[in-house]
Amino acid sequence: MNLLQPGIAVDLETGEVPVRRILGLNPGPMTGPGTNTYLVGSDKLTLIDPGPIDAVQLQNFLVAIGDATLVNILVTHTHGDHSPGALALAKQTGARLVGLNAPQAPGQDHSFVSDIECADGDIIECRDTAGSYSLQMIHTPGHVSNHLCFLLREEGLLFTGDHVLQGTTPVILPPDGDMSDYLASLERLLQLPLVALAPAHGDVMPAPFTEIEKLIAHRLKREAKILERLRLLSPCTDDELVVSAYDDVGEHLLPWAKRTMSAHLIKLEKEGMARLDKLHWQVL
Repeated sequence: MNLLQPGIAVDLETGEVPVRRILGLNPGPMTGPGTNTYLVGSDKLTLIDPGPIDAVQLQNFLVAIGDATLVNILVTHTHGDHSPGALALAKQTGARLVGLNAPQAPGQDHSFVSDIECADGDIIECRDTAGSYSLQMIHTPGHVSNHLCFLLREEGLLFTGDHVLQGTTPVILPPDGDMSDYLASLERLLQLPLVALAPAHGDVMPAPFTEIEKLIAHRLKREAKILERLRLLSPCTDDELVVSAYDDVGEHLLPWAKRTMSAHLIKLEKEGMARLDKLHWQVL
């Protein structure tokens, strides 16, 4: 396992294509040790997720780039711990911005504007002195509607952003976040030729299918518990339900649990298993 060292480019040794990680200087309850930025390539580089605006980290990026050329800045999504640092880095390096622009939802970074049109399946090709490499865009809505994962096709390494995290599960925030989309996006990843997962928070995960299947199972288990407690309490408010359905998490996490629970309830409502009547949820 590679040590997480803030601000320092660490070689991940994931294959023939060089990949380095630079841990962000933004540790916290929602970011864990910080946001991972990845540098792919030898002399024609692609940087993934520059993180928040931070003058010190910007200099760390420039040091890591050195005499190489930064060609692309890829953004998995436009949350404040992923994309705001992109604009200053692009101005310093001339690199193009690549990603999906921010939706009209709270907490989104509208300073990020992609220089190219991006769509599911598009491939970014880079010719490097050490050999060509390619990154395929995989649209993975769920955490947010504009989330992308990037597959380094030569290595089977998937940069997962916040779609799959190490040791925790991403928050799904409706109305832009969607649990149905999230689970469908996870299922889709199981069809890809994956070797490892490189998340935005945490360390590289070398058993991708095991991790994805565990995450799907966790979400469905939580959903089953929500439905079970709803049957016992129906009709009930969100506040009443979250205390029962998330009795295994710390009280300080309940506000976030409540928001993810809402995403599960919206999914159950779409499936005809629950209904919101004014302020009370009812089982059907």
